[in-house]
Order: sequence, then structure tokens, then C-alpha cells
Amino acid sequence: MDEKRVLLRHFLAALAYRTQKALRGAPSDFGSFRAAEGVRTPAELVRHMTSVLGYALTFFVGGRYKPDPLPSLEDEILRFHRMLQDLARNLEVGTPLLQEMSPEQLIQGPFADAMTHAGQLAMLRRLAGVPVAPENFVFAKIDPDRLGPDQADPVSPDVIWPGALKGRLPPLKK
Repeated sequence: MDEKRVLLRHFLAALAYRTQKALRGAPSDFGSFRAAEGVRTPAELVRHMTSVLGYALTFFVGGRYKPDPLPSLEDEILRFHRMLQDLARNLEVGTPLLQEMSPEQLIQGPFADAMTHAGQLAMLRRLAGVPVAPENFVFAKIDPDRLGPDQADPVSPDVIWPGALKGRLPPLKK
């Protein structure tokens, strides 16, 4: 596997880790939390992340990808991680990219888009009144072979967390 594909797989693993960090320990009703009118729910965001990555997959296998809604956030999360695994497998076995797509374009387009939405999930947690504890991601145990929902625990969480010391934010009305 060439160096660019190794980095792309690592990016997917970082995406898996950060997405699970934002979702781990969320309340059972978090999937339907809506911060405001017109703002995606967490379940809708995870489906969109899967769709964006499915678009990336089409540059390896052709076709189109637009996932239908699944009944729960948990189902959306499992499908998202399967998509990460499908993309990583294509990178690993050397499936050629279609001529109009480069590894750099995958990063600047669909991969970066999905990572942005992982950050939005973390922001929605804070708005829902159950913020995610900060950590130093430089030391996170990111493993390109670990793309499922079972991600490593934080290695370097912040010991002093001002957000936790001040109490939780009140949940917004749904």
C-alpha cells in the first residue's frame, strides 16, 4: 500500500475515533435531539456522514450512493462504521481511484466533510446538556484496523475540565 493510502486509512480511523468520542455515553434520546429548526439531528448527521463517505466510495467502485433513513441512531452508527470499513478495504487492496479523483481530493472533499460533522456531533452533545470531555487527540490510540464503533478510551483526557466544573448546560427544547 502506498504512503498516501496509508494516510487515508489513518484519517478514516481518526474519523471513527472522533465520531465515537462524540457519541459514547450519549443519552438514549440523543439521536432525535434537534438544536433548532432546520438543524440536523444526530441521527441525520450520522446518515449524512455515511452518504458523504458513500460518495467517496463511488470513486472506487462506481455507481451512486444515497442511504435511506434507518430506524435508530444505533443503526445509523453501525452503517457508518461499515462504510468506513468498506472504504478502508478498497484503500488497502489497492482498488484504483477513477481518473477524475485523487487522494488529495478525497481528503479535501468527502473525508474532511465527514470530519466536520463529527465535530458537529460533539457540539450537539454540549447543546443537549451532556458535553463530551476534552482530550489531547495527538496521543489518542488511532488504529487503522479498528474502524468499528468499539474505539479505544482516551489516553490523554484533560484532568481539569472547566466545562464540567461549572456544571452542565441546560438542554435545549426539542
